[in-house]
Amino acid sequence: MSMSKNIAIIGAGSWGTALSVLLAKSGHSVKMWSIFKEEVEMINKVREHIDKLPGVLIPNGVKATDDVEEAIDNTDLLVMVVPSHTVRTNAKEISKYVKDGTIVVSCSKGIEEGTGFRLSEIIKQEIPQCEIVALSGPSHAEEVGKDVPTAVVAASENIKAAEYVQDIFMSPKFRVYTNSDIIGVELGGALKNSIALCAGISDGLGFGDNTKAALMTRGITEITRLGVSMGARRETFAGLAGIGDLIVTCTSMHSRNRRAGILIGQGKSLKEAVDEVKMVVEGVVTTKAAYELAMKKDVVMPITTEAYNVLFKGKNAKQAVADLMMRDKKNEAEAIDENTWL
Repeated sequence: MSMSKNIAIIGAGSWGTALSVLLAKSGHSVKMWSIFKEEVEMINKVREHIDKLPGVLIPNGVKATDDVEEAIDNTDLLVMVVPSHTVRTNAKEISKYVKDGTIVVSCSKGIEEGTGFRLSEIIKQEIPQCEIVALSGPSHAEEVGKDVPTAVVAASENIKAAEYVQDIFMSPKFRVYTNSDIIGVELGGALKNSIALCAGISDGLGFGDNTKAALMTRGITEITRLGVSMGARRETFAGLAGIGDLIVTCTSMHSRNRRAGILIGQGKSLKEAVDEVKMVVEGVVTTKAAYELAMKKDVVMPITTEAYNVLFKGKNAKQAVADLMMRDKKNEAEAIDENTWL
């Protein structure tokens, strides 16, 4: 067990709240920053995030603040848990308070629209003085908040930084592995959201477990293909941040991506589905970013392409499935390797 640390958590949504509960239970002192005054008051007074993580008691070791300088002051570790599309603005805002060599843990999952940057790359651009670790894996906030046994990966090119994060986050209910392939870990965490939307669409259309198993298996194949073309290691996608995260996001009702997909499969528009889920559906932006990356890198990603057509081009979801089923005949081994020999 590591010594008690001062930890700053930037972002007080469901995942930020669950992580602060986990860290406070391990004896760390946690300051949680939120831009919303009412959220700060709710956490400090009610000791529960009623909107985002109901039923989870927030220990007294957690203090919320809307003053970012106060949150980061005298911190041993900085944890970024904001929606992926706000990572750049938040990193820019806090950069001036971050001391040289501070380890920043990136806990959001996504790819920046327009640039294709991974979130750790964005944080490093805005906070060049920090060391970066990405935390990813099958970890629904609703379950982590309630002490359900969970395993994740802490990834960094600096393995010492990853081990530091492993020591701090590790608990009897939260197992942390380290990995030096931060590219693969981040891409697995981001790209699975787009496959989970498809899994939801399949459920919404009334298809079965066979369909979902096929989607997930072929989905991890094309995620791996894109990942390897971007410098990731193939075996990372067979681990917790790849297939592990894909399984949980495609099969759980906690998954907003799957819930949004179900609504689209039932005939709702993208906007109606996202409005009904009421939380950030990361897979929507990720599908666009993944499609653009696939085009740029010349990587074959049939499921991602059909998802893009359904979400942004108004294609009928049932037709998209039919088109996937009727693609050219393939040998499975060859289909896994489609253009990774480059």
